[in-house]
Amino acid sequence: MADLFDLKKHDQIYNEETSQTAIVIVPYLEQGHLNPLLNLSRIISSYKFPVFFLGTSTSNRQAKFRLSGWDILDFPTIRFHDLVPVPPDSCSSVSAAVMEKIGSFFTSILLLREPIWEFLQEVSSRYRRTVVINDSGMSWVVQDAVSMPNTECYCFHTISVFTALSFACETTKKPLPSPVAEIIAELPPRENTFDSETIEYIKMQRESREFYSVGLHNSCKEIEGVFIDLLEEQRENKQWAIGPLNPVEISKKRSSEQTHKCFSWLDKQERNSVIYVSFGSTTTLSKEQINELAFGLEQSGQKFIWVLRGADKKGGNNIENVERGSNFDLPEGFEERIKDKEVGFIEKNWAPQLEILAHGSIGGFMSHCGWNSCIESISMGVPMAAWPIHSDQPRNTVLITKVLKIGIVVRDWENGDELVSATKIENAVRNLMDSAEGEELRRRVMELSSAVKKSVKNGSSRKEMDSFVAHVTR
Repeated sequence: MADLFDLKKHDQIYNEETSQTAIVIVPYLEQGHLNPLLNLSRIISSYKFPVFFLGTSTSNRQAKFRLSGWDILDFPTIRFHDLVPVPPDSCSSVSAAVMEKIGSFFTSILLLREPIWEFLQEVSSRYRRTVVINDSGMSWVVQDAVSMPNTECYCFHTISVFTALSFACETTKKPLPSPVAEIIAELPPRENTFDSETIEYIKMQRESREFYSVGLHNSCKEIEGVFIDLLEEQRENKQWAIGPLNPVEISKKRSSEQTHKCFSWLDKQERNSVIYVSFGSTTTLSKEQINELAFGLEQSGQKFIWVLRGADKKGGNNIENVERGSNFDLPEGFEERIKDKEVGFIEKNWAPQLEILAHGSIGGFMSHCGWNSCIESISMGVPMAAWPIHSDQPRNTVLITKVLKIGIVVRDWENGDELVSATKIENAVRNLMDSAEGEELRRRVMELSSAVKKSVKNGSSRKEMDSFVAHVTR
């Protein structure tokens, strides 16, 4: 059960008017989902609402440890609550057949249904209204909230609106106008980008969202306006585009405790001269691919910062993994050569991506095209070299390269099983960093970045956020 003393103490922070409504954030327990919802907590907290951020003890610790672009201490009204899953043998809501279909990690998430229900019961007894904002991947575990008379649920989507639209079309079968219909028709089928366990889990979540498909999105009209309008038509309800949720301006002041070691190297480099290479928290490259990437970066003659990590362990303590560091075999002599020539910087642990992308020396981003990386790159005005690995990434690649035209493709999805050669990587890096095409991409993304920043400050994104807040406090 929720700690009554903590809730009472939390109530005292707010005056009578603002404490009428409590916001409960329920993120999916992987880094790419924790980060945007913690950013959303920051923004909602600025409206003077009590905000409760739910997760396991390890996921909450990870969310705070990998915070990027702002300080959690500046928002003391965000309260973290550690959920304890019920034991599998005492859980009556998840059958053995379901557990077998979805695997142990997804099962561990489903076991949070009862503790979430208990927490919501306690919160709803103390506030006139409880607003639950849950990740789309947590729809099944919050479904009991609709039985509480003063509780409402809103679904937050961590994918791009373009990807959400493509998924919605697969479900509704409603036609789309040209040329959007033609673009989406060419996307790879979902079965080719997700494994069978994930598809089964997604199906469970989608079926649990039938009663509250109103959505929140980490995007804005400046980036995906046409797709937002089309998604509202497909779902026949309001979709709030309230992003980017990450800070769009990064303070140039860095204390010695907060400064990552890469910045002293970046500070020495010329403007737009460095390509940032990172494949997110769910990808581990093979030894052969790491070698090809190393040689490709070296042969390109361009300076680079490379975050070389393995994928986070699902359900594991990834903070301890970061503290221990990652061991990867790079080509013999590679690290010594790039150090002697001062052409590259390799980070084998977690790195503050948002601040790196905001640095003036960064002129390109080689990425897996997860949506967080895409939206952060757009926010900071950095063009992308797209290398999709799985999930929604192939669809985001189409958005970045063919629709927004702010990036190039390193690897076509159709050739996803092939080893990307050093020569292909070299050519992609040179094209992005040192060509007329690369300069045009940089110009386009800088224009988009400027529009996005205005949207967050006093434009469409801010108005959408104000609209949502007014809606939940009506």
